[in-house]
Amino acid sequence: MKLIAPSILSADGGQLAEEIAAVEKAGADWIHVDVMDGHFVPNITIGPAIIKSLRKTTKLPFDVHLMIENPDSYIESFAAAGADIITVHVEAANHLHRTIDLIKKSGKKAGVSLNPATPLTQIEEILPDVDLLLIMSVNPGFGGQQFIKNSLTKISKARKMIDELSAKPLLEVDGGVKLQNITEIARAGADVFVAGAAIFGSPNYEETISAMKTAIND
Repeated sequence: MKLIAPSILSADGGQLAEEIAAVEKAGADWIHVDVMDGHFVPNITIGPAIIKSLRKTTKLPFDVHLMIENPDSYIESFAAAGADIITVHVEAANHLHRTIDLIKKSGKKAGVSLNPATPLTQIEEILPDVDLLLIMSVNPGFGGQQFIKNSLTKISKARKMIDELSAKPLLEVDGGVKLQNITEIARAGADVFVAGAAIFGSPNYEETISAMKTAIND
């Protein structure tokens, strides 16, 4: 199962409902929602109220990526707003098992994310308990950045770690994913591909998503 998750960080902020409808029609599998607080990362985006409003516009799963400090304080709010998957950063969670358990008790799928400089050893103990592992292939905070090339090695190592587990979380990659590199990212072992500027900056969402799906299943 390989999935395309357009990131609305790169969508037209004044027309988010229309943008989500457009990528849903174009064949998107998930909607990736980046939540930033201006502290954990140097940018501020949206909160639960906007997600609650957007939830009415689509039936696609909301893949909510919390790039925030003190994620435990907000998990219930994002769950209630309509998130389907809630991903937290290992760097932001003081007690990661407790955080993952809180997400699951909220009835949502739980993910954990790593920044580019954070080694995979940081998630070895939690990996069997999560539904998704998100590898950041740019330093989080802003859309449109260039893919960090050595992320491919990290993705491959993560794939091997996952394949050794009985319950296998999905492996997601976010940052600089575009048509020109999505095939090699897929071959490294990714399952879910977050693409923002590559989709929302293209003239035809359907053609772009279709081409990406062809490339990841090549």
